Amino acid sequence: MHNRRSHLLASAALGLALLAGTAHAATDLLDEVKQRGTLRVAVEGTYPPFNFRDAQGQLTGFDVEIAAAIAGKLGVKPVFTTTEWSGILAGLQAGKYDVIVNQVAATDARRQTFDFSGPYVSSSAQLIIRANETRPMGTLADLKGKRIGVGQGSNYADLARGIEGAEVKVYPGAPEYLQDLATGRIDAALNDSLLIPYLTQTSKLPLKAGAPIGPSTSNAIPFRKGNPKFQEAIDKALADLKADGSFEKISTKWFARDVSKPLAAAK
Repeated sequence: MHNRRSHLLASAALGLALLAGTAHAATDLLDEVKQRGTLRVAVEGTYPPFNFRDAQGQLTGFDVEIAAAIAGKLGVKPVFTTTEWSGILAGLQAGKYDVIVNQVAATDARRQTFDFSGPYVSSSAQLIIRANETRPMGTLADLKGKRIGVGQGSNYADLARGIEGAEVKVYPGAPEYLQDLATGRIDAALNDSLLIPYLTQTSKLPLKAGAPIGPSTSNAIPFRKGNPKFQEAIDKALADLKADGSFEKISTKWFARDVSKPLAAAK
């Protein structure tokens, strides 16, 4: 009797577990978002021009506007959380928010933990040159013998060192190398193609974007695994934003071009 009762209890528990598992599997993140009426979005909040607080303390930037537009396509309101980059992916894994819209590279390592939307931003390393530069600097061969400024500890320092015949100067940050570039102490600088319009505009120095260098990389929107309906809805929202011109409008406002399209890199 005891054994039979144990067996029946075990069977009942297994049945409940299977039902619970089925119910859980049937609840896609899209259903949660729709029921809640909000899309919970994480950004750093300190990463201009992507996401930052303006003079009035309001959260703004390219990623903030794109996230709000995606939420609109889903028929819900965006709710933003700001968090440091060091913990932003762990917060997503813990379910503190639904998505991160913060220029996250969709690497193979990250794909083991998260699912991603299709790419919505393409970037590459790009030269910054003086506004009145007349020398050819459109190819890697043109950079032989040139002095190139880069930020300390950046990926671009390694990239610049790989340019044959170039002299690399390392600086604490962008303000220092932009100043040296403007005054002629270096011939060019190297940074992310997405940041250059913002850097040249805010520095108010006579500088402009030059040729892209090296391969382009794609950034996408990560979310917790196992939510196919949500993934489809996010991808459709991005596709609709591109189709109706909204994406290009937001992108042009912040970067003076459509950043979903890669630049042709120098060879």
